[in-house]
Amino acid sequence: MDTLASKRCKPYESGMKPLTNAEADNLMLQLDGWQRFDHLINKTYHFKDYYQTMAFVNAVAWMAHREDHHPNLAVTYNSCQVEYTTHAIHGLSENDFICAAKVDALFEI
Repeated sequence: MDTLASKRCKPYESGMKPLTNAEADNLMLQLDGWQRFDHLINKTYHFKDYYQTMAFVNAVAWMAHREDHHPNLAVTYNSCQVEYTTHAIHGLSENDFICAAKVDALFEI
């Protein structure tokens, strides 16, 4: 079985629908520490200092560019809040969960 982190994001297609609540809830079970608020998911990561925070932000930016799916980031001296939603469909897609899992994997490095 493929883990979320091993999958690639799929390009947006016209007519694509947001995940149902049941589908989103099922995917949430595969993430650790993420919270869901209706049409978005988020998690805050904490670091020792600004340098570590920015190294993480740059790694997330690289991954987001590679997957062509970009989060909203709120960055402070020692933390970064990562938030995903799929704006094109005004809701959550599997891409949000794939990227969330990839962000978790970056944090573990």
